[in-house]
Amino acid sequence: MGWFEQVKSPKLKQQKKVANNTPTGLWKKCSSCGEILQSQKLEECFQVCPYCDHHFRLSASERIRLILDEGSFKPFSEAPLTTSDPLNFVDKATYQNRLKAAHDKTGLEDGTFCGIGKVNGERLSLAVMNFEFMGGSMGVVTGEKVAIALEKALDEKIPALVVCCSGGARMQEGILSLMQMAKTSGVISRMRSEGIPFISLLTDPTTGGVAASFALLGDVNLAEPKALIGFAGPRVIEQSIRQTLPEGFQRSEFLHEHGFVDRVVHRHNLKEEISFFMKMFKKD
Repeated sequence: MGWFEQVKSPKLKQQKKVANNTPTGLWKKCSSCGEILQSQKLEECFQVCPYCDHHFRLSASERIRLILDEGSFKPFSEAPLTTSDPLNFVDKATYQNRLKAAHDKTGLEDGTFCGIGKVNGERLSLAVMNFEFMGGSMGVVTGEKVAIALEKALDEKIPALVVCCSGGARMQEGILSLMQMAKTSGVISRMRSEGIPFISLLTDPTTGGVAASFALLGDVNLAEPKALIGFAGPRVIEQSIRQTLPEGFQRSEFLHEHGFVDRVVHRHNLKEEISFFMKMFKKD
């Protein structure tokens, strides 16, 4: 067998590593149709896929640019509200560490923006939730900011709009986060008695304690296409009732069909739709 030992093993050619100088973030894959999209083109379309109309999530600042007249947004001048840790909550990480991580990611102290702006020249009190900050969860600060926006509308006799994008009440603040449901709902009740319109815009996702309070209490409830809207998630419901849910359950089209949502509006038409309802509710 000496001849066998003399046979040299073939050497595999090693592929040369080619440096990839392509900047990251130039392309994005649509999670609905799978098309590869230019990030810049997607931004120009306000994060709507040009092939299948899939609506990607927007940040709070992008929402403001979409809905309000350019340069018209004026944040409320009150001292900035920051989240504390009233319960000293600890699970896999401390609440303070989670807040720091959210701050480092977004540069924000809290995810919700509130202020007054204009839609086609008409004044509007506005609160916008930001899913990028801890899933848009509603803690004490978010509840207070939404309540402030509603109170301003009540004081100045102008319409209010809340853009909902949230996974629900923030568990790290326990009962204090659940109290925001009652607080915001109470202001809406006062607005209704005074004839001040409240428009609720439901985006993906609107769930938990937010859906169970102010999100579905609008004089008009608008929703973006295929947004997830509901209290508990579909998987939890299926496990609880041990039944298969109908197709499209808890999506905005399903809720519109069953009377929970007044209109499902494409993102490109949102500003004009909101303007229409502001004028419709306006008192001469």
